[in-house]
Amino acid sequence: MNDTGSERTTLRPRVVAWSLLADVVSVLVFVTIGRRNHDEGLSVGGVVETATPFLVALVAIWLVALVWRRPLGAREGVLAWIGTVAIGMVLRRFVFDEGTATAFVIVATVFLAGLLNGWRALARRWCSGWSWSWCSGEVSSPPG
Repeated sequence: MNDTGSERTTLRPRVVAWSLLADVVSVLVFVTIGRRNHDEGLSVGGVVETATPFLVALVAIWLVALVWRRPLGAREGVLAWIGTVAIGMVLRRFVFDEGTATAFVIVATVFLAGLLNGWRALARRWCSGWSWSWCSGEVSSPPG
């Protein structure tokens, strides 16, 4: 949408879907590496169990912070990252009754910062040769 508000903006569902998938894969990569490094096994059930609080947090922040409106944006990446870590840790501790040791919180914060913001930075870089509006998930339609 332009500054005057004279254009309507619609979402490209494909960009939104791929962006959400990239965020989900980022969380699953974080969980899988963590489970592997701690010899917890890589069963699907184990990965899902560990990932669930973070995936619930991710979906919540996508909805509440409206990340889906501009899924490749830097601001939205920061919101997805902070929301996933903060809400995920609260859920992990108080709903799933799992540990939230300080070292784990630090590792999760740093690792998810790199993943959730890293793929967005790469996508924006790749999109720099294209129209940003196409890559951002927004399409300007004629006024009316």
